[in-house]
Amino acid sequence: MPPLDDEPPYRRIAAAIQQRIACGELRPGDQVPSTREITREWGVAMATAAKALAELRNAELVETRPGAGTLVRAPAAAARRPRTPAAAPTRERIAAAGVEVADAEGAGAVSMRRIAAELGVAPMSLYRHVANKDELLRAMLRAVFRERPLPETPPRGWRAQLELVCRLQWELFRDHPWLAGMLSLTRPMPVPEAMAHTEWTLRALEGLGLSRVETAREALALPAMVRGLALSREFEAEAEGSTGVGADQWWASRQDEVDSVFATGRFPLLARLEADPAGDLDGTFEHALTRSLDGLEAHVRRAVSAARPVR
Repeated sequence: MPPLDDEPPYRRIAAAIQQRIACGELRPGDQVPSTREITREWGVAMATAAKALAELRNAELVETRPGAGTLVRAPAAAARRPRTPAAAPTRERIAAAGVEVADAEGAGAVSMRRIAAELGVAPMSLYRHVANKDELLRAMLRAVFRERPLPETPPRGWRAQLELVCRLQWELFRDHPWLAGMLSLTRPMPVPEAMAHTEWTLRALEGLGLSRVETAREALALPAMVRGLALSREFEAEAEGSTGVGADQWWASRQDEVDSVFATGRFPLLARLEADPAGDLDGTFEHALTRSLDGLEAHVRRAVSAARPVR
């Protein structure tokens, strides 16, 4: 623990973490201690821990990423350069501009007028390439799915194939938090690159002896699980963007309220939890994927065993 001095505790904690970054103990992309870890290491209140992390964010040393926690920030990249004005923008450039805006500010910031401003052209010039905002969003979806195409040759085994497609989807949602909100289970857009994921999933399930109904439900349930977790990441990104308050700070501001509820004794098991699964969505995703495929594998084995003739 750092020695006591006249400096406020949160600044001493921030300085100690800053020193870890400066000496290379914590590298760009590494997770810095969470508010809970800071309270345990330094013996301070949650509010003090949250102020320490805020101090590091204000110094642009760390950044909060929904589902990943507070990470050491990479050296400042060059500011986003304005695109060279183009008299006749292409559909690809329009989609790329839409993705960039959505990545930075959320899908709600995307409009024909905004994309025209990003490209330095008149809004009406976009309509030669995309008929309306729905078509713009579809072009953005196609562009995003093309970033991480499915391999030409699938790995061996149905489980490895399902793991691959689910992890690929998770990576897309992680790179583009707005993407999960653009995909619908009940009213999907006809996006060939996304449909390829469903086709891949159906091929992986083919030959497992599932009924048509089971196959269809499994092909819907797996991506729904991935997308459901990804929506939490999108919600956190929107909440932090609109309030400027990170998850650690939000929890710290409600710690007294949570403690008072736990003090009633009504939720002893919940109060006993030390891990914060919501702070590690990547770990939660891997857990959910493994357990889901474990269940499918057990079901297939039981079906095969039941189908064997009794001797």
